[in-house]
Amino acid sequence: MKSKFNIKTVFTTLAIVLGIATTSAQEVQNYDQGFRLGVGINGGLPLDNPYDFSLGADARLQYDLSQKYSLTLTTGFSNMFVSGDNNDLGYIPAKAGFKAFVLKDQLYLMGEVGAAFAVTNGYNDTSLLLSPAIGYATDKIDISLRYEHFNDFPVIKNDVVKDGLGQISLRLAYGFKL
Repeated sequence: MKSKFNIKTVFTTLAIVLGIATTSAQEVQNYDQGFRLGVGINGGLPLDNPYDFSLGADARLQYDLSQKYSLTLTTGFSNMFVSGDNNDLGYIPAKAGFKAFVLKDQLYLMGEVGAAFAVTNGYNDTSLLLSPAIGYATDKIDISLRYEHFNDFPVIKNDVVKDGLGQISLRLAYGFKL
């Protein structure tokens, strides 16, 4: 019974000492949390038929939680172009995301989730939109490469219409603090 008490005492003391040591070793930094706005253009390559390419513009509101982590809201308009007599697919994305800077506060990883609202050519369905990205940002410029998956937009596979469109897209943006 006495040896259990000693082990508990040693671990408790060790936890308290490590907690005090790490707390006193941290520097207090004031980081100016705030909002940023980015306005960008994007071009993409849909991975499925019948779409040939996409072009769009967007606005992204970013709230910096810390120097390394941010929350994002993104919207805009994009159009997926189709050759021939088929109708293009225009949509308005509405996404919320999380951005984590992983290298020198410039290289980041981001994940967004939201909806894509189709608005052109009589196609008015809404799709779940998932979008992981990797990017590089400075005070003014943001360049990112992302994959977008539209769960409910139609594609043609083996001459059969199915759902589940994927796209790789490049975004170039100008950003500033609000």
